[in-house]
Amino acid sequence: MWQNSKGGPVGGSDGVGGPDGVGGPDGVGGPDGVGGPDGVGGPDGEGGSDSELDWQADNLPVSRRFQDPYFARSDGLAESRHVFLAGNGLPGRFCPGFRIAELGFGTGLNFLAAWQSWRAAGCAGALHFTSFELAPLSAAQMARALSRWPTIAPLARALCAAWPGSGSGPGSGSGSGRIGFEDATLDVIIGDARCTLPAWAGEADAWFLDGFSPARNPQMWEPRLMADLAARTAPGGSFATYSSAGHVRRALAAAGFSVVKRPGFGAKREMCVGSLDMAPCGDAPVA
Repeated sequence: MWQNSKGGPVGGSDGVGGPDGVGGPDGVGGPDGVGGPDGVGGPDGEGGSDSELDWQADNLPVSRRFQDPYFARSDGLAESRHVFLAGNGLPGRFCPGFRIAELGFGTGLNFLAAWQSWRAAGCAGALHFTSFELAPLSAAQMARALSRWPTIAPLARALCAAWPGSGSGPGSGSGSGRIGFEDATLDVIIGDARCTLPAWAGEADAWFLDGFSPARNPQMWEPRLMADLAARTAPGGSFATYSSAGHVRRALAAAGFSVVKRPGFGAKREMCVGSLDMAPCGDAPVA
């Protein structure tokens, strides 16, 4: 199980091999074609139980609470690369010690996508990835969902094998855990992100904002949370999200980001990206 955040990190060490593992995205669905895993919510949020999920064709998990799939119905891997990697200028910005932070770990697809991209880029050292998650899934649930992409099998197996409580899930409630791999470090911070993010002493070079859709879980996109996120972003740091909702853009802009629209993935017409120090690069700022 995850160790309380007051204690030391927990998790296994797995020097998984070759660069052929690839990852995928998180969080599409809902009425606007988007959605995803979550780092915030009420005290009743539970993880690691099939009673919280419905499974659709091709092992697609859907949250009963938020009525959203955990990743794209069409091609989650392609969406993750389009929104979260390309949206943050990755892999081009990768450098030793690069730090990614995420709202909503879900099935781990975004982490796997970033890890695979880091390997392909040949960067020295380890990628540092921190994710804030309210209701962690079990290793068995993650493995079932990740089985949709056979090409991610090497990295997915390593993640699921090292996941605390493998076979029964890490459970729910506040806490944190660290899993160390040969070329990546994963920290998962469990609990309501509105409480856990302000207590986080870290800093990110890039943010993946991948909570359930703003219409279904507005707490994930509150202005106060966006301000806390900006305060923990390195100078020149960036964010990317599938959402182009007006109140989300305004909250990010009020927090200090330059916010611009970009073409979304698939049927999603628009997404948004931004940086603390970025001029809009040919697009008008979004208000």
